[in-house]
Amino acid sequence: MNLTALLRLLRILQIFIRYRLDQLLSPLPLPWLARLLLAIGPWRLRPAPRQLSRGERLRRACEDLGPVFIKFGQILSTRRDLLPDDIALELAHLQDKVPPFPADQARQRIEQQLGQPIEQVFASFSDQPLASASVAQVHAARLKDGSEVVVKVIRPGIGEIIDQDIQWLFLAARALEKLSSEGRRLRPVEVVSDYEKTIFDELDLLREAANASQLRRNFEDSPLLYVPRIYWDWCRHKVLVMERITGIPVTDLEALADQRTDMRKLAERGVEIFFTQVFRDSFFHADMHPGNIFVAHKHPWEPQYIAIDFGIVGSLTPEDQTYLARNLMAFFKRDYRRVAQLHIDSGWVPADTRVNEFEAAIRSVCEPIFERPLKDISFGQLLLRLFQTARRFNMEVQPQLVLLQKTLLNIEGLGRQLYPDLDLWTTAQPYLERWMRERALPQQQWRHAQQHLERLPLLLDNAQQALQHLAHPQPARSAHSRSVWPLRLAGLLLLGFGAAGLGLNPGDWSQTPAIHWLSGAIGAWLILRR
Repeated sequence: MNLTALLRLLRILQIFIRYRLDQLLSPLPLPWLARLLLAIGPWRLRPAPRQLSRGERLRRACEDLGPVFIKFGQILSTRRDLLPDDIALELAHLQDKVPPFPADQARQRIEQQLGQPIEQVFASFSDQPLASASVAQVHAARLKDGSEVVVKVIRPGIGEIIDQDIQWLFLAARALEKLSSEGRRLRPVEVVSDYEKTIFDELDLLREAANASQLRRNFEDSPLLYVPRIYWDWCRHKVLVMERITGIPVTDLEALADQRTDMRKLAERGVEIFFTQVFRDSFFHADMHPGNIFVAHKHPWEPQYIAIDFGIVGSLTPEDQTYLARNLMAFFKRDYRRVAQLHIDSGWVPADTRVNEFEAAIRSVCEPIFERPLKDISFGQLLLRLFQTARRFNMEVQPQLVLLQKTLLNIEGLGRQLYPDLDLWTTAQPYLERWMRERALPQQQWRHAQQHLERLPLLLDNAQQALQHLAHPQPARSAHSRSVWPLRLAGLLLLGFGAAGLGLNPGDWSQTPAIHWLSGAIGAWLILRR
């Protein structure tokens, strides 16, 4: 831990105090010591911003803390199974409005990655970025053969910043799990771990290039979706070169109307693309917000989508695909017992769950939804309600299902924006029924059996390792490691008191009383000591 990391923690605490985020922790069932610390903490010196809701305060805190926390808030907003609706909706408004970094730094990084001057690779290169986001920015260029391309380059130094901030997020997540049973239910360490994997995956542009190539291959010559070509000769871990596309942003309804786009077909094709990716390919673009989707200029009566930004993709196992399709079919037939049994059979909820109780809980949530016209029923909200209900029965949230739910909410919202009368079920039902019939064909069953046989040696190896682990269990965690948390909490309190003192005199820290400096130093020592 270095001085830079400590100063970063000080900044985090200042933002925590400015927006009185302690009030978000107060409703949790915390131990008496934690409640006492919240009641007497230095944040009490600053009044809460009354004009802001709790969701707005959390969103603004993420914005003030910069790109890493903005991205974390965006990902957190997708965990609608864990967060209250008002907070999740507010975090969903976070945008990657990040100032670009200087063009000379972009050029330096590109040349470092490619191992040669830019002039030898590109016939032209624009210093003015086309777009700038949390972890990368994009420049227009032209290759020597005349191909128009975009060059995506990772921000210099962003990896170190992300690593530093994630360590503090893990510290806060572990403290929350230790302090509160409600905190353990929210599984903050799991959420931070998912974020860590996602954002570090986004830092590897070779991974994004591979995702784009796979998706392009899946939709080769498709009238539904066009995926830009990747120029592999010029792709590296920190640089990606991709075909430059021209299209209409999917949210520009006026431009789409001007070229007489068939809006109903456009909305229905968006749904078809989603179900094709999920069920045919088991490989879906999991970041399909409107900023990543365009519509081709050609054939407006047979509109074609164009997708970009492939850093986040999802996939489902054949078992998850089957259970998800059966769940959706059972839902719209209002066969709630079938839904409950499918959840137990799939392992999404514990095997000892009482089917009758689970069925009753699902019915109480879904019946009010089905009182509305079918075209007004939201698939995404239906899945969300299902996850929230299943959580009461100790459902283990599957990361791939969270990505799926997020993507479905994006697609459904976009489809209804394009064509408000979109009937999602009428569009999806024929596809699901056809897919399930094809799964039942003998050749598909034989292929499925072959896949299981190929996995048999791996399953035997895993079983052997599990038996060895049982024969030689790991030693239990020592009492010393458990006793560290009260000291660290006290350290955070003292450091927070120091941060509050600095916040009272933001223009001149020399006027800060010595007691604040002393408490901050002691707090830092308690946090950093082993």
